[in-house]
Amino acid sequence: MMAKSSSPGLLSSPQGRSAPRRKLPWQMGLSVLMYGFMYLPILVLTVFSFNQSPYPRWEGFSLQWYGQLFQDDKILSAFQTSVVVALGAVAIAAVLGTLMAVGLAKYEFRGKGLYQGLSYLPLIIPDIAIAVATLLFLAYVSVSRSVYTVIAAHIVFCLAYIAIVVSTRLANLDSHLEEAALDLGASPVQAFIQVLLPQLLPGIVAGCLLSFVLSMDDLLISSFTTGGGSTTLPIEIYSRVRKGVEPDINALSVLLILGSGMLAFVAETIRYQGEKRS
Repeated sequence: MMAKSSSPGLLSSPQGRSAPRRKLPWQMGLSVLMYGFMYLPILVLTVFSFNQSPYPRWEGFSLQWYGQLFQDDKILSAFQTSVVVALGAVAIAAVLGTLMAVGLAKYEFRGKGLYQGLSYLPLIIPDIAIAVATLLFLAYVSVSRSVYTVIAAHIVFCLAYIAIVVSTRLANLDSHLEEAALDLGASPVQAFIQVLLPQLLPGIVAGCLLSFVLSMDDLLISSFTTGGGSTTLPIEIYSRVRKGVEPDINALSVLLILGSGMLAFVAETIRYQGEKRS
């Protein structure tokens, strides 16, 4: 009887039970599928950029396509044009976007809501619509297309991105600091440059880096507004892949992905550090 009564106690003890098998959450499985769908093509692209064969079959590791890439004068010239366009557009958009964000945050005027909505409209309008509208405007005012028209077109969307990032930064700042500077005798310009601008600098830099990446990546607007001798890098890549993807384009794509990722990481780090200090 004692043996029979002791067996149920042994089975009901934690030592006697087998540990329940943990099931994989469906959210984790869905996340794995999503990230695989997004990044598996990039992984395949990276692998074949080191392929010795120019055909899509693996024949051995090689860096010849990277060496060939840096000897391609057309690619280097197009890259230089893209950098000039991006730097020019971002430099002008940084000044205008910062002033626009500060003005919308600090001042009240009639039609402010409408103006604010129109300012951020390039974020939601399709690129093809902006490209066609810019092309028609250039034709109407009889302006020849060149690298300067590409810069002017890129300012439109770069300005909106920088303004929205700076506006987010402004929302987290203490407005009393600038008021205190004015009470201590500083002029509005001095208060802006010495008090407000240093606090906005992380947001401005983050917005500029984001806009630079977007400008380097733009194809539609650039193709509609460019002229002879001002071919940007996305246009050059598109003109080549229409006949088939060349191995050196695989290498170029890997370098662009790495560069864009590094700039995005730096921008997010600067923005996060700025918000943490504030």
